[in-house]
Amino acid sequence: MAKVEKSIIINAPVEKVFSYMDDPMSNLEWLPGMIDVKHVVQTPNKVGTHFRWTYKMAGIRFKGETTTTEYVLNKRVVTQSKGGISSTWTFTYEPHEEGTKLTLSVDYSIPIPVLGKLAESLVLKQNEREANLAISNVKEKVEGVHQ
Repeated sequence: MAKVEKSIIINAPVEKVFSYMDDPMSNLEWLPGMIDVKHVVQTPNKVGTHFRWTYKMAGIRFKGETTTTEYVLNKRVVTQSKGGISSTWTFTYEPHEEGTKLTLSVDYSIPIPVLGKLAESLVLKQNEREANLAISNVKEKVEGVHQ
């Protein structure tokens, strides 16, 4: 499995950042490569909430489903994705003197039979860049739209 981890400081309270990220539909705004989010089913305690998605990586469309496996309000959310790309996403929200420190950690498997061994290192680098862009997008959306 590959891993990418990125953090950013967002000039907004933890509650605002968490609330924005809590809606699976927001993935379409902040996550590069996310093409479609549908069939969102929210559970009362959020564990078990799931949705279907279409994601584009290295020019190839993948379909899958994400399920929330851990949910601690305003602190931490862990999701498991399966389908075209298997991954575990961990979002950690920490109070910071300037607002919120958001940390995104993703463990994922690159579908090597689909992409080929040569493309693997290119995709790893692309995913690093996209993780930086993703958390920067969250910062921009929360600071600009939700203040």
